[in-house]
Amino acid sequence: MKKTFLLLTILLAAGCLQQPKEKEKMTEKINLESPAFSQGGNIPSKYTCDQEDINPALNIGEVPEKTKSLAMIVDDPDAPRGTFVHWVIWNIPVTNKINEDSVPRNVRQGTNGFKKTKYRGPCPPGGTHRYFFKVYALDKKLDLAEGASKQELKNAMKGNILAQGELMGKYSR
Repeated sequence: MKKTFLLLTILLAAGCLQQPKEKEKMTEKINLESPAFSQGGNIPSKYTCDQEDINPALNIGEVPEKTKSLAMIVDDPDAPRGTFVHWVIWNIPVTNKINEDSVPRNVRQGTNGFKKTKYRGPCPPGGTHRYFFKVYALDKKLDLAEGASKQELKNAMKGNILAQGELMGKYSR
């Protein structure tokens, strides 16, 4: 009895008998590509403030069967004053494609770093910046008001992300 108690005490102290944690939701990967640029490649100026400033076409790979909506965030972590947001969009109907220069029907868009509720492309003040297009498959539509911030979207998505994908492109002027 004493040996068993001593063994249990040692195992507990060593962290071997911790209470099971609540199972964390594992997210699957979604393949995200664009016909306009490859992963890590250069974003054509057509999609930037230097030309047409329209969103590139995006091909979204297979999403989980239980997906109810998609969300997307486009941002630039290399901006001089911290990560700069270029597009915040959610309640995208389940699809495998977002066309060039288009916004899917019945979506909501958040406020970007330009204080606009639409896509605004790369517009770096200098140097080469990386732009991350991030897509999220969600298990529900979000009840989030038009104009919400990137952080408000991220908070609303917590616990509802089934899968996610990312495409990074670069741009310099």
